Amino acid sequence: MKKHNFSAGPCILPQEVIIKASEAVMDFNNSGLSLIEISHRSKEFVDVMEQARSLAIELLGLEGKGYKALFLQGGASTQFLMVALNLLEKRAGYLNTGTWSDKAIKEAKIYDDIYEVASSKSGNYNYIPKGFDIPEEYDYFHCTSNNTIFGTQIKEFPDCPIPMVCDMSSDIFSRQLDFSKFDIIYAGAQKNMGPAGTTLVVIKEDVLGKVSRHIPSMMDYKIHMNKGSMFNTPPVFAVYTSMLTLQWLKNLGGIEAIEKENEKKARLMYSEIDLNPLFKGYSSKVDRSMMNATFTLTNDDLKETFETMCHSAGINGINGHRSVGGYRASMYNALPLESVQVLVEIMSELENKA
Repeated sequence: MKKHNFSAGPCILPQEVIIKASEAVMDFNNSGLSLIEISHRSKEFVDVMEQARSLAIELLGLEGKGYKALFLQGGASTQFLMVALNLLEKRAGYLNTGTWSDKAIKEAKIYDDIYEVASSKSGNYNYIPKGFDIPEEYDYFHCTSNNTIFGTQIKEFPDCPIPMVCDMSSDIFSRQLDFSKFDIIYAGAQKNMGPAGTTLVVIKEDVLGKVSRHIPSMMDYKIHMNKGSMFNTPPVFAVYTSMLTLQWLKNLGGIEAIEKENEKKARLMYSEIDLNPLFKGYSSKVDRSMMNATFTLTNDDLKETFETMCHSAGINGINGHRSVGGYRASMYNALPLESVQVLVEIMSELENKA
């Protein structure tokens, strides 16, 4: 039976990417060797890394604008530390919109003074704060573009008077933005780009070199830049599969094309949530995420019936996070519209049965 994968991460990947990646594990480029046993210093893999980095910059529209792309390890959680180590001299401002931004704040506080410019914690993160001020004397401003657990997404980013850092782990490459507004973008691959194991970091070079502290080598962006993301042994499979996904996206027509598909999926999903009296959306309507639709049943007596129907239809990964409960339909780039249609049909059928 066909599975409809709504998992929040690791994410669904394009079928053609999975096929190519699996072939490379068996025999990489007809070399007689597996991708995961060749030297990471070989020309074959260095070419993979360079292509992956180049594609990231191209798709984000940042060519010739002073940016470099890195593929690092440790997930977005390590970036919580690296951002602070590389940019934080005196004080930084953070927008707190969910679990991951809250964790970013906690980690950054190890190094210096952190100020929450605004927070939606009191509403259990079901909205995005607006109308806040970003002090010009701060070293940088940090935000999280999409909140996977709570299903909220920043629709308009502030005109930031200081360097702006954004965790885009769960909506990278999903919609058109002026990415040049950001000085650092980071994203764990496993949400919308590839398998777990690597993290894309895109940095405007001139934002670095302004802190007085000693930065450990593994945490120093400049060192990773100078070494072309090859300072230590990279996660070759994760980088290669991310490269394939970026190629797939480019061939589709890039971010402009995929955004149109993502909008179709989100409209269909949220329309059913709003029109079906058996379901209720969790997040504020104006802040709803295109990537992660969070919702609950209005009648818990229907829980077993609904989940049995979903299982029978091959729907996977829609259980909500424990912080919210209910359900979460993650609609990442590679999820086809057909899968959303199947879920919506089940929701409608449940209404007819009730």
